[in-house]
Amino acid sequence: MTVRVLVIGDVLLDRDIEGVVRRVTPDAPAPVVEVGEVTERAGGAGLAATLLARRGVEVTLVTALADDDAGKRLTALLDEQLPVIAVLTSSATRCKTRVRSAGHSLLRMDIEASIDGSGSCDIPALEDALDAADVVLVSDYAGGVVSHPEVYAVLRRWTSQRPMVWDPHPRGAEPVPGLTLVTPNKAEAVQFGTQGPDRPDRLAAELCERWQAWGVAVTDGGNGVFAATGGGPVQFMPAPFESNGDTCGAGDRFAGTVAAQLGSGATASDAIETAVRDTADWLAAGGVRPAVRGNGAAPQLDAATLIRRVHAAGGTVVATGGCFDVLHAGHIASLEAARRLGDALVVLVNSDDSVRRLKGPARPVNSQADRCRVLRSLRCVDAVVVFDGDDPCVSLDQLRPDIWAKGGDYTAEMMPETPIVNGWGGRVVLVPYLPGRSTTAILEEGSTR
Repeated sequence: MTVRVLVIGDVLLDRDIEGVVRRVTPDAPAPVVEVGEVTERAGGAGLAATLLARRGVEVTLVTALADDDAGKRLTALLDEQLPVIAVLTSSATRCKTRVRSAGHSLLRMDIEASIDGSGSCDIPALEDALDAADVVLVSDYAGGVVSHPEVYAVLRRWTSQRPMVWDPHPRGAEPVPGLTLVTPNKAEAVQFGTQGPDRPDRLAAELCERWQAWGVAVTDGGNGVFAATGGGPVQFMPAPFESNGDTCGAGDRFAGTVAAQLGSGATASDAIETAVRDTADWLAAGGVRPAVRGNGAAPQLDAATLIRRVHAAGGTVVATGGCFDVLHAGHIASLEAARRLGDALVVLVNSDDSVRRLKGPARPVNSQADRCRVLRSLRCVDAVVVFDGDDPCVSLDQLRPDIWAKGGDYTAEMMPETPIVNGWGGRVVLVPYLPGRSTTAILEEGSTR
């Protein structure tokens, strides 16, 4: 069944300026950014809607648009992916520009704009869009769409007619009563509630009662979600792992997944649990993808991109490899030591077929997807690459890290990677190895118990 999701809220134009910093200005201690790539994408409710559209969900966006240059670019980005209904007009387009280097934000510049609350709204178009939807996602970015008196009144009437998810903003409108689910993050929940940040479970229960909602899900970053649903005890749903990358858009992804699940007939608890896993997987895969680039292609946040950015900033990239089938203390010690050799660590992992050839038909115990997921959850790991050969030489030659690190149970002469790494001027470094720790030994010991 195709789920029809209606997203209502404020749109932004998000712009990322990626550059390289090699010096500071002579007149102030400020970095000089040599501009490289400039990317633009729809932000705010536009991001929430496009993330759903890219997954094949039938999405319509109701918002306000401005007739300026930024508004025209934003409209073009949106029109490529989903139907847009402008029920209000904004005097200008809100823009958020991030200046970044080596994957880190140095500065954010905002252009703010608001909607005149006394301006007219196309109520018939809004009502028709609500009537055609299976579920509604209100994505409030405090730009005036949701808090517009006419829009707010319509949403209040429709809470009893459609499942409705409300993603609030502390400077936005108070969620209307009777919602299916409200999805504040912890900081937003603290703004609305009376409990402190150390009590997200009580915040969820308090806000659920205050807003007369069927459920409130307080997201707590990489920790997980505290959900108060149906009047029962608050349930904590931990995230599968903590993301080390850019979490921009994670809240939009979570709220959108919850809405799509509810539109498909899932219970609120099941929808939240699915959204927790989905958001974690999405962040692990790189998170937000720019919608437009100079060459028109959408990049992936992969090891090659990471290496390019680290090298552009003058940093050192370390790589290591192995099967990592049953992660143990020896693996952790080697990985943490390898990461301390440079500014980023890339782990090359044997594919399932490669492990079977090396270890036998009973291995691996854990699939490559699970092994990669565990490795990505480690703070010391910045990227993971799967290779299918009996050794990682082909992948190494493509990535060309500065250092190839291996456990001290090897010697340089034992490794086929050594001449490959030396060939481009890289270095082979041995890192500490904890004796007596190995996946094979762990499995053999377990089988004798």
